[in-house]
Formats: sequence, structure tokens, C-alpha cells
Amino acid sequence: MGIIENLVGLIFGDASRRTIEVFRENAEKSAERQHERHTAALGQFSTEFIHARRDRFGSFIDGLNRLPRPLMAFGVLALFSSAMADPIWFAARMQGLALVPEPLWWLLGVVISFYFGARHQAKGQAFQKSLLDNMALVPSVSENINILEDLRRQNANMQKDDLEDNRALSFATGPNAAIEDWKKLQKRDK
Repeated sequence: MGIIENLVGLIFGDASRRTIEVFRENAEKSAERQHERHTAALGQFSTEFIHARRDRFGSFIDGLNRLPRPLMAFGVLALFSSAMADPIWFAARMQGLALVPEPLWWLLGVVISFYFGARHQAKGQAFQKSLLDNMALVPSVSENINILEDLRRQNANMQKDDLEDNRALSFATGPNAAIEDWKKLQKRDK
């Protein structure tokens, strides 16, 4: 591709490159821009999380930000336990929840969705990246499987050859009385 690109550049000049880039993105420059964005994002995270000075208030707020998920999980487990331990008490609390107006339930759903939505999106993107990484391994895995199949075939052929050699050895060691009797029976039946 380099020779063709240089030849076209020599004939048509820089205009051909700009015209082609209208229809197809320059992969090298795209990779450079992506690297610059990634480096800038890492720099921002570094400034925010590593170099930022932590005071007591910041540490307290970080601790509060980490509480909702475990508190909700433990709360649900506590509700299940209370339903088994004291069903009447549990039923009374659920009757209280039945009186909560529907718009308030919608508001709670929105708050929880926003809170967990960002985490879900980040985890989903990480999952997709791991899928792409695994898909990149498919050619090498396929090649390894082919190598293993060849080894299995070679092993089967070697075992077959060994079995034939063992048969030849067993007949070569001397007469077998059972086989001799069988042969006599075969001749007599004919």
C-alpha cells in the first residue's frame, strides 16, 4: 500500500490524500487522537484522585458514597430475615409501604436508576472490551485446537501401529493352543 500511496501522492500531490480522507478516516491519525484523549483522561484522573489532597471532609464524603449499595443489600437481607422471624411485624411494615403514593415510588426508581446507571454502563463497557479481547484470541485458539487434533490423530495412528506390532509379537512368540484348536474346528466345519 505504501508504494501505491507514494505513487498517487507523486502524481496528484497532497490533494489526493485529503480527498481520500473525506471517504476514509486516516487510521494512524485516529489512533494518535485516541491516544491523546486517553492520556488527557488519565492525567485528569491522576490530578483528581492521586494528587488531590484528602481532608477529613473529603474522606467522609467518599465513605458516604460507598455506603448505599451495601446498605441496600443488607437491608433486603434484613427484610427477609424479619419476615421469617416475625411475620406479623413484617406484614405491618409492608402495609405502611402500601400507603406510599405512586409518584414517590417513581421518584425512588429514578434516583436509584441514576445512581446505579453509571456503574452499570461502566461495567457494560468493560464487559464489551473483554469480549473483544477474547475474540482477538480466536485465531490462536483455533490454531492450537488444530495442532491438538493433529496430535490426537498421530497418537491414534501410533496406538494402532503398536497394537498391530503387539499382535505380531503375540503370534511370533509361539503356538497358541486355543488358536490351533479353533483352526482345527474351522477346517472340520468346512
